[in-house]
Amino acid sequence: DGQDCILEPLSLPEGAGRSGTPEGSPSVPCIFCEEHFPTAQQDPLLKHMIIEHKLVIADVRLVADFRSLPRYILYWRRRFREQPITDFCSVIRINSTAPLEEQDSYFLLCDVLPEDRVLREELQAQRLKGILEQQQRERNDNNFHGICMFCDEEFLGNRSVLLNHMAREHAFNIGLPDNIVNCGEFLRTLQRKLDNLQCLYCERTFRDRSLLKDHMRKKQHRRINPRNREYDQFYVINYLELGKSWEEVQSEDDRELLEQQEEDWSDWRVPVPVSAVCLFCEKQAETTEQLCAHMEEAHGFDLLRTKAELGLNFYEQVKLVNFIRRQVHQGRCYGCCTRFPSRADLGAHLVEAKHAALLPDRRTWDQPEYYFPTYENDGLLCTLSDSEGDLSAPGQSRGVTVISEDTSQLQALRQSSVLNQLLPRGWEG
Repeated sequence: DGQDCILEPLSLPEGAGRSGTPEGSPSVPCIFCEEHFPTAQQDPLLKHMIIEHKLVIADVRLVADFRSLPRYILYWRRRFREQPITDFCSVIRINSTAPLEEQDSYFLLCDVLPEDRVLREELQAQRLKGILEQQQRERNDNNFHGICMFCDEEFLGNRSVLLNHMAREHAFNIGLPDNIVNCGEFLRTLQRKLDNLQCLYCERTFRDRSLLKDHMRKKQHRRINPRNREYDQFYVINYLELGKSWEEVQSEDDRELLEQQEEDWSDWRVPVPVSAVCLFCEKQAETTEQLCAHMEEAHGFDLLRTKAELGLNFYEQVKLVNFIRRQVHQGRCYGCCTRFPSRADLGAHLVEAKHAALLPDRRTWDQPEYYFPTYENDGLLCTLSDSEGDLSAPGQSRGVTVISEDTSQLQALRQSSVLNQLLPRGWEG
């Protein structure tokens, strides 16, 4: 008989009354009943409250994070026992045109209620305080241990050493170390995706690791997907304002500031963050001025003075920077052509011998091959200026002299121009 066929796998019923939360794991109770749910999983709890108790929490993603949700739930659990739910929630009637027995009502708990808004802001402030404390601990932690995801080199010390290495050697930049929080968990998340042969940017999966590496290199996908909200938790900017992501914070329109500003802002120059890396070490800076000051103080190389003394235009600056980058990457001193086994040894030699400022003959570095960047994400190249008035010495410009055209015989030139043979008759300029 066809009705006796089993077309799908069967399961024995689980023990009655067994809680859905494993014994000993953190849990949070329902606002209305004694049912408990895992703290790290909010969806089952929210689904239970909607289906069983008709309660909808608006914008639940704004209730800080999973660690704050239990406090939010417990607060309203106490308040609903003190006063009726209708004192706090808006009532939404479903099927209002149907007969009375078929109508249903849901309760909406949202931050339109001042008490709920204050609670959410307090939870947000507590979370921000905890995040900033965690960030400070990581910034001061010199016992960090990590392995590069691309070359398996081990790093000990501060987390910035590993992050700067990946940015410099592998063109993989996830941002300034000071902007990142829970760095260890962040790196483990990225490593897990690579172990699963998943591209970090387009999130496609590949058959083997070599195909994945070729794809990320050729497609320039050595970066994370900015649309993946999983990464938001690792950037401090996402904790600054309640309910605003990094995109919303950056795209805010400061209308009040625009109304107050004066008409002429030509004398106001704001340093633009570039996240550029030093030519000789892994030091990062947010402005060109800071980076140039570091290179002059720590390595004895004055990029701005070199530009002025040699009269370098934009393209010549690009070639010089790429030349130095390549020499340092290869461990070679361009002043004396000596090779060194490590970048640290080369850096010490450049400082002791003062060879950082000892550039070779112009013909050595002023070559077409140095138009191409040594590192794909070299932020310093984006900040180079070709303006004669920008940090350059007077009289150093090697510009071409331009001789103006003699216009004293303009009418005669116009009558004898070959263009008259090409234009229709009767046309006059």
